Amino acid sequence: MAEEDLELVYEEAKEAMEKSVKSYRKDLLRIRTGRASTSLLDGIMVDYYGAQTPLNQLANLSAPDPRMLVVTAFDKSALGDIERAIQASELGLNPANDGKVIRITIPPLTEERRKELVKQVRKSAEEHKVGVREARRDAMAMLKDLEGDGTLPKDDRHRGDKHVQDLTNDYTGQIDQLTEQKKQEVLEV
Repeated sequence: MAEEDLELVYEEAKEAMEKSVKSYRKDLLRIRTGRASTSLLDGIMVDYYGAQTPLNQLANLSAPDPRMLVVTAFDKSALGDIERAIQASELGLNPANDGKVIRITIPPLTEERRKELVKQVRKSAEEHKVGVREARRDAMAMLKDLEGDGTLPKDDRHRGDKHVQDLTNDYTGQIDQLTEQKKQEVLEV
């Protein structure tokens, strides 16, 4: 019985930690590097006939070269709304609408902006590490409750604590690795 309880605690902790890492990966896609990437436009919502609609549902997004994004709207009448949504975003991009497509030239990053982006990456990493640590705390509390109920012997709880800590170290290590990769991308000139 105790083994099943332990496995359940491990699975819950693992799921929660995995969610934090997945969420961090998504956040990293939104942080701009020197290259054009369609994922840069993820999360932009366009006011389309009074409804907030994700940009990628209204247009085809492409990156024909490393310094340009092209947005081809499925409905040409939405081009103005799409252009306004891109300008209103916090990305600092200037879209050019020629009536058929919207071209977005990605300006090279200044040294100062690169440093700001690295800070943003670190901040996001720390926020997601907190999610991993919260999952650890919850798992440790479950193990303590199981021991308190008499379901789990003390030795098994200590072994469980160590296993949960190993999981925590693994997932925070994954976040650190992703952070390093993103920092290298951002600082690459």
